[in-house]
Amino acid sequence: MADSDTPDLPRLLPEAVHEVRPGTALVRLETTRSREGVLDGAWWPRSRDIGAELPGLITALTEHLGPVARVGLDASAWEELPTRLVIEDRIVHIDSFPVGDDTILITRGDQDHFSLLVVPPTATAEAAHAAMTRAVQADNVDRAGQILIDTGSGPPGPSPAEGPRTGREPSGPT
Repeated sequence: MADSDTPDLPRLLPEAVHEVRPGTALVRLETTRSREGVLDGAWWPRSRDIGAELPGLITALTEHLGPVARVGLDASAWEELPTRLVIEDRIVHIDSFPVGDDTILITRGDQDHFSLLVVPPTATAEAAHAAMTRAVQADNVDRAGQILIDTGSGPPGPSPAEGPRTGREPSGPT
């Protein structure tokens, strides 16, 4: 059978176990075709500098899933959110959505969307690993914020009276 006769099946990330180390970006995606969980994966960036962090994420996703067209982020959670980045000679549009600092939305093609948990850069390796493992479980029904609270990966979100966190403010009691 010639390569041109082979059907173009969706590419999935391998189900390998990855080492989680402090200061590294790591992406894990649910590797089932059903995508029944609330989240499709998780990401642990090193910082809140989207210009420095996003290229690595997009490169990893593109290698396994194909070209990424758009990224949706909460502008209040990142330092200086651009409207687009050029990554490996491709323009990736950046949209600002009030999704919270615990979620990133990835669009591949016209309508193929992925929702990823964002583990705070300050999380411990153990907490990040626990949160990422839980996020990629096919039967996960918890939202990103609840996973971060339950695994100790990040503080609970602010109450409505406190307003959004920027990711640059210190967390915890003052």
